[in-house]
Amino acid sequence: MPNPPPTANPLFLRDEDLRQAIELLFFSYRDFTARPDAILADQNMGRAHHRVIYFVGRHPGISVSELLDILGITKQSLSRVLSQLVREGFIVQKTGTADRRQRLLHLTDKGRKLEGELTSEQRARILAAYKDAGAVAVEGFRKVMLGIMDANARKRFGTAEKLGGEPA
Repeated sequence: MPNPPPTANPLFLRDEDLRQAIELLFFSYRDFTARPDAILADQNMGRAHHRVIYFVGRHPGISVSELLDILGITKQSLSRVLSQLVREGFIVQKTGTADRRQRLLHLTDKGRKLEGELTSEQRARILAAYKDAGAVAVEGFRKVMLGIMDANARKRFGTAEKLGGEPA
């Protein structure tokens, strides 16, 4: 029976291992965003528009302040992108019922259609990679991605602790 391939010891990762991880993230992200970028370019939009459409679709009725918190951008940056998406009929803003100062965001039918186009290939890529890698690798990937995020971002996924048992 052949020996299993050696696994990297996280205590002794070489600079080359870390640089390869950076490159893997770079090339994965490039390929992950290529098709959505092309779709958006046809609409005179970019990745900022994609992020807004994605998170409004993922969280219907999200407030502008919650969206700002997720995206980590300035009001001015969001305003430019959101204004275009509202003007072109991808998103509608509704007044909050509990707080009339709130602007709650929803995708229109046109926005849901675009979000579906942007997300469908990305979902297929992730699904294929997950199926190929297996459950243990998927959980490992999740831990690595959470480990790259800061503690505030990890809160969205149910953990603000630093991974490895150390407090944040």
